[in-house]
Amino acid sequence: MRRAKITVIGGGTGLSVLLKGLKHFPVDISAIVTVADDGGSSGRLREELDIPPPGDIRNVLVALSEVEPLVEELFQHRFENGTGLSGHSLGNLLLAGMSSVMGDFSRGVKEVSRVLNVKGRVIPASNHHLTLHAEYKDGSYGKGESMIPRAGKPIKRVFLEPEDCEAMPEALEAIKEADLVILGPGSLYTSVIPNLLVPGIGDALKQTAANRVYICNVMTQPGETDGYCVSDHINAINEHAQSRLVDAVIMNTQTIPLSYKERYEHEGAKPVTPDAAKLRDMNIDLIEDELLLFSNEVLRHDAKKLSERLLTLL
Repeated sequence: MRRAKITVIGGGTGLSVLLKGLKHFPVDISAIVTVADDGGSSGRLREELDIPPPGDIRNVLVALSEVEPLVEELFQHRFENGTGLSGHSLGNLLLAGMSSVMGDFSRGVKEVSRVLNVKGRVIPASNHHLTLHAEYKDGSYGKGESMIPRAGKPIKRVFLEPEDCEAMPEALEAIKEADLVILGPGSLYTSVIPNLLVPGIGDALKQTAANRVYICNVMTQPGETDGYCVSDHINAINEHAQSRLVDAVIMNTQTIPLSYKERYEHEGAKPVTPDAAKLRDMNIDLIEDELLLFSNEVLRHDAKKLSERLLTLL
């Protein structure tokens, strides 16, 4: 019996959380990961070695790996001392080293995938490092994935430089062959949408026969989605793709404890409003459920429960 093919598109912590749950089910996973990160260790390696930033790729590789916990811990280890080493994670350095050995970043990712016994395929959205820019609603501009939210201004649109970058052929193939395409969870303008701006990926998403589902973040993100409802997320995706790209949305209906709400409000984040009536008017299928995991004062999607819910869409 043919296993269902699921293609997940995004970046950041949310994507890794989902994949940790999804890998335990009998499906073929392809993860298309953003390459617009410019902060920390990733940003330094990207500038010094002219390679795509490895950070989000590293986290996805670890999420899908099937190795001893110590190997995973080693791959995620971040150096705190050492001239030139401080701030770098060992996994980022290994990805950079393998890219140099193989002469190509995407081939380097494939080889590291083998070393980590990764379940599925991890595919950079592009084989080149890209710079994310934002135009704010007041007409000003921002540059850099890590810097864009810091302006604290409403975002009108984001765009990539160079505009003529090429998508990885494997990414286009994964979208074309998918039975289910998942967007997110993750930062809307800096993790999810940048993938859709890589030439070819938006078109592949328009043409795929797969059901396209967006996993909406539970909380707004300061400087990025302040005051957003679920429908605002969908509209932003469709506007950047210049097409209707979302068939269904998964959103949380679970009550958030007051202590968590207060903690997030202190950071400028509030629960995303689930405007179900508006979404129905947009002909978006709603998948509503209690999907949260509470741990160490941090809200996360329950990876197992979220994965089970997604599999019902196949």
